[in-house]
Amino acid sequence: MMKIFGKNYSKTALRKRIGNMDQVAGIRMVAFDDGNERPARAALFHTGSGLEFTVLLDRGMDIASASYEGKALGWRSTTGNVAPQYFEPEGIRWLRSYFGGLVTTCGLSRVGSPGPDSALQGDGLHGRISHIPARDIQVSQRWEGNRYLLSVTGLMRETSVFGENLTLLRTVSTELGATSFHIHDRVCNEGFNKTPLSLLYHCNIGWPAVDAGSKMLAPSLALAPRDEEAEKGMESWNLMDGPRHQYREKCYYHDMAADRKGFVTVAMINDAFPDKGFGIYIRYNKKELPRFVQWKQLGEQVYVCGFEPCNCGIEGREKDEALGLLDILKAGETREFNLEFGAFSTQAELDAIRASIPETSPALKDSYTELL
Repeated sequence: MMKIFGKNYSKTALRKRIGNMDQVAGIRMVAFDDGNERPARAALFHTGSGLEFTVLLDRGMDIASASYEGKALGWRSTTGNVAPQYFEPEGIRWLRSYFGGLVTTCGLSRVGSPGPDSALQGDGLHGRISHIPARDIQVSQRWEGNRYLLSVTGLMRETSVFGENLTLLRTVSTELGATSFHIHDRVCNEGFNKTPLSLLYHCNIGWPAVDAGSKMLAPSLALAPRDEEAEKGMESWNLMDGPRHQYREKCYYHDMAADRKGFVTVAMINDAFPDKGFGIYIRYNKKELPRFVQWKQLGEQVYVCGFEPCNCGIEGREKDEALGLLDILKAGETREFNLEFGAFSTQAELDAIRASIPETSPALKDSYTELL
């Protein structure tokens, strides 16, 4: 049995009521055709539960727009969807095509601050992977027993002559009736030399999950500020305010506690919206992504709280290398990464997510290295 529109149906009972499965759930392949989003390809998912999201096939298969029951899950920037040919890799120009969205992938060979030779090499903010189009795209919409499964898979290659040769094989999947979806990534060093691997999932939680009175739930054991600005108001790291004029971003490093299976769950809840509350969670494996950064940016239009599981810091590859923390992928080595994203909009669901995330009073540290 599967739950659709609040009622349970068997596979046979559901099929008797519809002529085509896209009446209730499916994937639609499209190409955007307006302004500088043209001609980026995308896969539009809908699950029949009220969950809808867009996978930008030409932008690293990242998640652009996403909503549940008509309410946005991710923050969207003023740039909107930008096709990869408009990418400006130097310095911080990555921001000119940063659409926000629910997930923007950062890496694969750089995360955070631009490199010292950025103007020459294009070794800019947050790397290249989110601007690389997918190839060998496979779409699957099929019954497996009583489950109707939906997925899209594609391959991105980040490479240069005499440089790195890294591939990212991504599958985004969900199913009929689901209020959640999964990202499964497989990163491989296809070259014959060891290569630095920096990977961060920039998960951008926006309004209405983020609003005045919203709260971030996280099993944080300790946290540290990135800089002096983040030290201000550090004790209220998990509490959201309304938009503020000229707000300056605050970034915090967290040491998260994993559950018995090695997973970490982090959520944003807004108890006051509209009556029953609303929120979103992400779940990831701490062994795969041992670090976590929180991006708290409560400015006008840039009104977002970023959940950022990662294997690196955000102050540039050089900083991690100096601290002896740079992750290295050996020749031929493969790593896998798994994330789950889900929404909730009832009191029972809010109570369940609270029960699954232990409330903690994290130790406040003075610096990033004290967490390690």
